[in-house]
Amino acid sequence: MKAFISVDLEGMPYITIPGHLDLKGTQYEEARKIATKITLTVAQELHNNGFQQIVVADSHGPMVNILTDDLPEYLEIIRGYPRPVSMIAGLEGCDAAIFIGYHAKFGTAHSAFDHTYSGSTINKLQINSLEVSEFLLNAYAAGDLNVPVILAAGEAQLIQDDVKKHTPWTETVTLKHSLSRLSTRSHSMSKIEKQLKETVKKAAANFQQGKTKPLTTKKPVKTQITTMNSLFADIAELLPIIKRIDGLNVEYTAKNMNEAYRIFEFLALSASALNAYLAKLT
Repeated sequence: MKAFISVDLEGMPYITIPGHLDLKGTQYEEARKIATKITLTVAQELHNNGFQQIVVADSHGPMVNILTDDLPEYLEIIRGYPRPVSMIAGLEGCDAAIFIGYHAKFGTAHSAFDHTYSGSTINKLQINSLEVSEFLLNAYAAGDLNVPVILAAGEAQLIQDDVKKHTPWTETVTLKHSLSRLSTRSHSMSKIEKQLKETVKKAAANFQQGKTKPLTTKKPVKTQITTMNSLFADIAELLPIIKRIDGLNVEYTAKNMNEAYRIFEFLALSASALNAYLAKLT
C-alpha cells in the first residue's frame, strides 16, 4: 500500500507567530524542526502498519519546509512551488491520504492563522455552494481520485468545524487549541507523538477494514471565490471562463475537482503576483 501525507505549518503545535511561517522568520527553523518531527512520526507509524511507500507533499508557502537530512528509504518527498494541484501534488496512485498541520478557514473565531489558501488575497472559497477550508478543498480533490483522507491532525477548530462534520470516518489528532489568532495551547511533544502513533494505527486499520471512503462532490464543479479586494476580481475576470458576480466575487464551472483546483490555484497565484507588483508602485 502507498500513503500520501500533505504537510502544512499553521496547524502544527507550538507554531504561534508570523515569524514561524516565513523563510526569513525569526522562528522559522524551530517550525521546520517541529513539522519534520511530526511528519516523520506519522510516516514511520504508517510504515509500521502496512504502508510500504510514503509520499510526502511539503505544502506550506514555498513548500521547502521539511528537513531532508534523515528521510527513511521508503519515503519520497515533493517540494517546491508552483506545482499542479498544489497541496496534493503526488497523490495520484496513492491508496490513502493523511493531512497534518492543517488549520481553519478564513474568518474562524479563536483560530490560529485562520485563512483559506492565500491569506492576503482569498476571503472565501466555495465548492458547489459550500464554503471550504484547505482541508475540504484537498479532501474533495483527493476524492476525485478515489482516495480517502484517513487521518487529519491540526488545529482544534478545523477538526470540529470541518473534519468531524464532513468526513466523520477520518481519525483526528488535535495538535493545538487556539486562544486567539496568535496564541495557542499544545501538549508536550512526547504526548503528541504517542497520540499520533495510536491514531495512525487506528486509521490504518479502519482503511484496511473498508471503514473509510473518499469525499466527493457533484460534477460539474461550480466554484466561487470571494477576493480580498476588487482589483483581484478585476484580474480574474480577464479570463473568459470567469464570471464576475459583484465587486469581490467571481465564479466558474469546472468538469471535475482537478480542473477546479488548477483554475483556483492560477487565480490565487495571479493575485499574489499582483500584490508583488503593487508593492513596487508604493
